[in-house]
Amino acid sequence: MALLETHALSKNFGGLAAVSDLDLAVDEGEILGLIGPNGAGKSTFLNLIDGTLRASGGHIVFRGRDITRYSPHRRAGLGIARVFQRNALFRSMTVLENVLAGSFLHTDHGPFSVLVRSLDHVRKDREVMARCMDLLTFVGLQDKSHMMATSLPHGSQRELCVAVALASDPAVLLLDEPLTGMNAEETASMIEIIKTLNREKGTTTIVVEHNVKAVLGLCARAVVLNYGQKLIEGTPRECVADPAVIEAYLGADADVF
Repeated sequence: MALLETHALSKNFGGLAAVSDLDLAVDEGEILGLIGPNGAGKSTFLNLIDGTLRASGGHIVFRGRDITRYSPHRRAGLGIARVFQRNALFRSMTVLENVLAGSFLHTDHGPFSVLVRSLDHVRKDREVMARCMDLLTFVGLQDKSHMMATSLPHGSQRELCVAVALASDPAVLLLDEPLTGMNAEETASMIEIIKTLNREKGTTTIVVEHNVKAVLGLCARAVVLNYGQKLIEGTPRECVADPAVIEAYLGADADVF
């Protein structure tokens, strides 16, 4: 049984079908690449999975349970975590405090306590502190735990966003353009983090990314969307070699791949 499935999933904005009758299955432990041209519906799909948007039609099934009408918070509690295109961090908090904030689903403090900076009781929980520091070590930020999150360079902020998402101990991680704005060194670091996360922890990951070469190296399977519909799925190389994908994604220039 797939970990996550969508059945005829649709999202309409007025007369525009951003996602249309999409059937998709994600196996436990895989990294699935979701690619397609601008406006193909990739980010909208992630918004439907994490509950940011309500579906206009169809169903979302997670671990055999229909979660189509679940709130974002309830989905997070079930194990669905998201890293957004923009760095969603608490600007007035340190690197470590941001990861502590991400851990609230697995502690006795709630999200409101995070917003008012009442994290003293969390800091006293050695197990939570140790786990958050382990996550910072995992993404290479252990030496920057005391710094303000917004003082980090862009690539490090993206890595911190991953650590914050992992603090909720997700079963599936949704990465929305994790490589956006990164230089070559930062890109290589993030790719290695995603690979290691999958290899060592078995975290199921859906990656939306415009860097198709990165997807080729990350994923065993890819799905191409166009105008909100599934154009093709298969290995990344099968997808990018398909004439319909080349036409939709690249036009006449196939050298981008």
